[in-house]
Parts: sequence; structure tokens; C-alpha cells
Amino acid sequence: MTAQRVRIIEGGKLVIPALMRRELGIATGDTVLVDIEDGELRVRSLSQAVARAQAILRRHVPEGVSLAAELIADRRREAERE
Repeated sequence: MTAQRVRIIEGGKLVIPALMRRELGIATGDTVLVDIEDGELRVRSLSQAVARAQAILRRHVPEGVSLAAELIADRRREAERE
């Protein structure tokens, strides 16, 4: 998608063009994540941020390992000790 010029309006609000909102999968009232990287403002939907975090985590967890199952097992062991 090509860059577009937009204005910052009263209160520092930035209007994201409709085509870009649709491509990001965000709608009016949604919460987004914003950050600055290399001097640029980045806007991501929460679902994109979660997917990115999952992809990063997947690189560090061996195939077939369920972190959720391990956590549940740990909690059950702790409960048995109480």
C-alpha cells in the first residue's frame, strides 16, 4: 500500500484512511497498539500484535510442546502440595 498524507487534527488525533483501517482489520472503537520504531510511528491491531508475539514464541518452543499444558500441570502439582 502506498503512503498517504493525513493531517493531525485537534487534540493530536490522527485520522487513518478507511482503506488502511480495512487492511489492518481495525474499526471505530477498536484499541490499537502504537509504537515508534526507527523514527516512524507504527500502528498495529491487537490481533496482529498477538500473532506476532505467538510467532516469536513459536521459534523458541519445540514442536509438540504445549506451554498451556505445562502450566496447568505445574498448577496441579502446586495444588497437590498444599
